[in-house]
Amino acid sequence: MDAGMTTSSHLKAQARCPLQEHFLPRKNSKENLDRFIPNRSAMDFDYAHFALTEGRKGKDQTAVVSSPSREAYRKQLAETMNLNHTRILAFRNKPQAPVELFPSEHSASLHQQAKSLQPRRYIPQTSERTLDAPDIVDDFYLNLLDWGSANVLAIALGHTVYLWDASSGSTSELVTIEEEKGPVTSINWAPDGRHVAVGLNNSEVQLWDSASNRQLRTLKGGHQSRVGSLAWNNHILTTGGMDGQIINNDVRIRSPIVETYRGHTQEVCGLKWSGSGQQLASGGNDNVVHIWDRSVASSNSTTQWLHRLEEHTSAVKALAWCPFQANLLATGGGGGDRTIKFWNTHTGACLNSVDTGSQVCSLLWSKNERELLSSHGFTQNQLTLWKYPSMVKMAELTGHTSRVLYMAQSPDGCTVASAAGDETLRFWNVFGVPETAKKPAPKAASEPFSNVNRIR
Repeated sequence: MDAGMTTSSHLKAQARCPLQEHFLPRKNSKENLDRFIPNRSAMDFDYAHFALTEGRKGKDQTAVVSSPSREAYRKQLAETMNLNHTRILAFRNKPQAPVELFPSEHSASLHQQAKSLQPRRYIPQTSERTLDAPDIVDDFYLNLLDWGSANVLAIALGHTVYLWDASSGSTSELVTIEEEKGPVTSINWAPDGRHVAVGLNNSEVQLWDSASNRQLRTLKGGHQSRVGSLAWNNHILTTGGMDGQIINNDVRIRSPIVETYRGHTQEVCGLKWSGSGQQLASGGNDNVVHIWDRSVASSNSTTQWLHRLEEHTSAVKALAWCPFQANLLATGGGGGDRTIKFWNTHTGACLNSVDTGSQVCSLLWSKNERELLSSHGFTQNQLTLWKYPSMVKMAELTGHTSRVLYMAQSPDGCTVASAAGDETLRFWNVFGVPETAKKPAPKAASEPFSNVNRIR
């Protein structure tokens, strides 16, 4: 019996190997095909019946007994009785003559505008690839997925951090945390794409060099409980804990804690630095969003927030700074809120609020278009692509069978990875082609007098 149990567990481990390709049965290609419905008003069913029955008999008889006079009589009879049809089925009526809606002088400009309009981008409705992610922690308040600038995806599965190289498709294990310290509660790549921060359940944060698989240091003593959110700002690593504290750590110095932000009364589950590195957005289980400004914090020992945003009615984990408008922040509320809100972080004003109908777990802006992607929980567990600022739904991507807790974007901005409680990691080609691929590379300007030999 022991041998059988060992074999069974071995097979189970093989079947749930982390970050292995997960194949799903494809849908029948014949599903959802359009069918042709003919225009019956343009058909003569009496003639159609004659042509298929009596008409065929007449043709057969004339082939046997034919004379010039009989053939002439048959043709004249056909014309008189309107039987010289050439078709039985009429596919459509002739189009009506176009109506001039605009004066002729505007037609040229309208034609030019129509030519300049770009065709609508094709958005695949199914994931490009699915990998197994066994033992991923199904916890709304954690952040267990990140995609680094070196095109390597980091994901925490239980006590282990795995690295998946998107360029080669290879998988490696970075670290397995001891039982008493884990599980892993957050993960975030440094801007260099080589160093990665790993937050733990016991309040510690480890820094690792992914190239050498070597631990560089451990940050401890700042938090009193698990570290569920991390955000880098150059050499500053910001950590958010269940104790409600936000700590800025300068990882270059021996005593790393340089600033502490106090404002949340419950767990900090979302942290994002703006593109300029000047403002930090934090979201908490207390339904509050804070905007912190580094210049204000560094000159004020109380580290007072710049704005306190209290319009959400549930925990705020999803935060995303707009890449094309520096002071625009998008935030998403949990199951009791279900809204995406947009903020002017200079004034603290709420610009818009959209009810999505379900828990908002994560938000990502497109780097190439004015679009926003949100991931959701019950009931559809979908990813929704929105056009900004109209917030018209462009696509809904389904496939996950549990809430889509984590999203990460590839360095080129085209692909999005999503991880859910269903223990799968899916990749979506949702954001289109990067700008560098759309536009041809500019020709290098020739150096003045490059055709003249240099004088040495």
